[in-house]
Amino acid sequence: MPFGLDTLDFSVLVALVIALFTYLNKDKLLDVLKGSGVSDSSITSSSLSRDIVEVLKENNKNYLVLYGSQTGTTEDYAKKFAKELMAKFGGELNVMCGDLENYDFDNLNELPANIIVSIFISTYGEGDFPDSSIPFEDYLNSLDPSEKPLSSLKFTLFGLGNSTYEFFNGAGKKCKEKLIENGGAQLIGEYGEADDGMGSTDDDYTNWKDKILVVLKDKLKLDEHEQVFQPSYKLTNLNEIDNSVSLGEPSIHYIPIHKDEYLSYNSDKHQQLGPFDTNYPYVAPITQIKELCNPKSGRSCCFVEFDVSGSNMKYSTGDHIGIWPSNSNEAVNQFVKCFQLDESKGFSLTPLDSTVKLPFPAPTTIGACVRYYLEITGPISRQFFSSVAQFAPTEELKAELEKLSKDKNLFHSEIISQYYNVADALLKLSGGAPWNTVPWEFLIETIPRLQPRYYSICSSSSMDKQLVHVCCMVEQQVISQDRVSTGVTTNFLKQIECKENGSTYMLPPVSYDLGGPRGLYNKNKLPVYIRKSGFKLPSNPSTPVIMVGPGTGVAPFRGFIRERVEYVKKQTDAGNNVNLGKHMLFYGSRDSNDALFMNEWEEYKKMLGNDDTFQLHLAQSRVPGAESKYVQDAIKKNAVQLVELLNQGGFIYVCGDAKNMAKDVHRNFGEILAEQKNISYDDAVEMLKMMKVSGKYQEDVW
Repeated sequence: MPFGLDTLDFSVLVALVIALFTYLNKDKLLDVLKGSGVSDSSITSSSLSRDIVEVLKENNKNYLVLYGSQTGTTEDYAKKFAKELMAKFGGELNVMCGDLENYDFDNLNELPANIIVSIFISTYGEGDFPDSSIPFEDYLNSLDPSEKPLSSLKFTLFGLGNSTYEFFNGAGKKCKEKLIENGGAQLIGEYGEADDGMGSTDDDYTNWKDKILVVLKDKLKLDEHEQVFQPSYKLTNLNEIDNSVSLGEPSIHYIPIHKDEYLSYNSDKHQQLGPFDTNYPYVAPITQIKELCNPKSGRSCCFVEFDVSGSNMKYSTGDHIGIWPSNSNEAVNQFVKCFQLDESKGFSLTPLDSTVKLPFPAPTTIGACVRYYLEITGPISRQFFSSVAQFAPTEELKAELEKLSKDKNLFHSEIISQYYNVADALLKLSGGAPWNTVPWEFLIETIPRLQPRYYSICSSSSMDKQLVHVCCMVEQQVISQDRVSTGVTTNFLKQIECKENGSTYMLPPVSYDLGGPRGLYNKNKLPVYIRKSGFKLPSNPSTPVIMVGPGTGVAPFRGFIRERVEYVKKQTDAGNNVNLGKHMLFYGSRDSNDALFMNEWEEYKKMLGNDDTFQLHLAQSRVPGAESKYVQDAIKKNAVQLVELLNQGGFIYVCGDAKNMAKDVHRNFGEILAEQKNISYDDAVEMLKMMKVSGKYQEDVW
């Protein structure tokens, strides 16, 4: 026997090793044994290694796709790219797609010479890497340019960003610079960039992808064949639906069979413990919901108050809240009709590759998946048409899909401009005939995961410690006489508002299952989590603050002012002198009927002292008989005072529309600085750029 042990001793030793391994990996093993396939966390390999080279070798991979994503969009594009590589070059390429946060990169230079790495990275905030990819950024910053430690690495790179921000695609550009200049890595093909600010992300990706596939085909000597879908999971139909099956729960933690295992509470306060995140949201009760707009406005804006006191979640003034939506009954019915699906059918998924994670909690049902897990009402991509063409029920429809997927202008006029979702578009093309030739496996792998919607918090963490306030404009856009495009989350909230207040004003043209899976959302509850933001007030209350926020862009500024009100109250109660800097708010609305929080602004002014402390400058664009005024106009009108505040070290905050308003506001600040300081416009813009770098000019725009 080994080590001179007898049979009994050796058996005991083996048993101890197995027991230790089981204990250390009990959560993952329990997930498998209880039928969930995998946990919400990513499975990497049988060794559970963070060593990216080891994982590739263990799983016999010869191509690597990595992504850094903040909201899920970049992850979606990376997975699309990986799937297309497999579909076109299957048999030659064995592709691994993974999140940057799951791996260490100290031995990245040890990748086999024939492996190319495709990196997809989004930009968050002012040129920053996504939160989960900061360790990767730290690794890139540690590279020594004198050593060129990545000289054997070959990579492609695609960045996703928004040109309305000063540091457009900052993360992608930093990644490219560090890999090439510091690491000595070789960029294959063109560096690609997507611009969400111009609404061209999908076209930008498609154009880059088509070029890069040609380069890769030549570089790796690949033989291309017609796209053939290769599933990443083995799908098994269920004979019964029991408590191990997800009916749409936002996380495995809420599935009945797992509740005792995962849902832990603070025994003293009965607070549900986190940490809560995109994989594990907190189901929070709505304690107040009301309409903010006057019916004369023809618009609807819901004010919603969530109570998070039953959790250990904390937020800071200026943060965002993510709210999980669900698809409407009408959208679900249309999707089911299009693909001839049986909503009641249950199924389980088993990854065919240990580097692949489940896209949602499983086992589950088709109905739950369509309602809670798939983005069935989102915009369609040309990539989807190209992929689904292989399953078209007729050759004529296949040719039409291929034609639309290759013609950007035609696709825009026929599909995008009509606000069609997947089912609408396919049924329109087929004249209402079903697409029952499209496999369910293809749909769950190709249609993106339904993502939380993010809103600026309009409450103060000092004044409203356990309450999170949100205001959101309800999206209902009439496309034609029989079609209305609706926002998913905003109309869900509006239906709750109408139900609670007995109102029919702007009642959504679609309906939702307000109870949620197994009644989880009964009594007006929704899954939420707090996303941290850098959009923060100056730490010194005496610093002047300039805020610009038309429409619901005013949301974080309500939180800012409530924060200052609470500060003044505490200082006054303690008998301290208050030295508060001037706070100027430039707020725009159409007219008085859709102006938000107008009664509150007057109360805040009284609480803060007077106009010397808080000034509201209201700009209204659609007052009958009056000249249209926008926040940009109000800024120019107050040029002298604004420059005085900036000379005192004042901060600028802008929240709202990125495409037009934020650009115009930035230009106007440049113009008034140039005029008041008697400098060139270019020098003024450079000053604003430096303010952004130092955090004195902040934007929260979309």
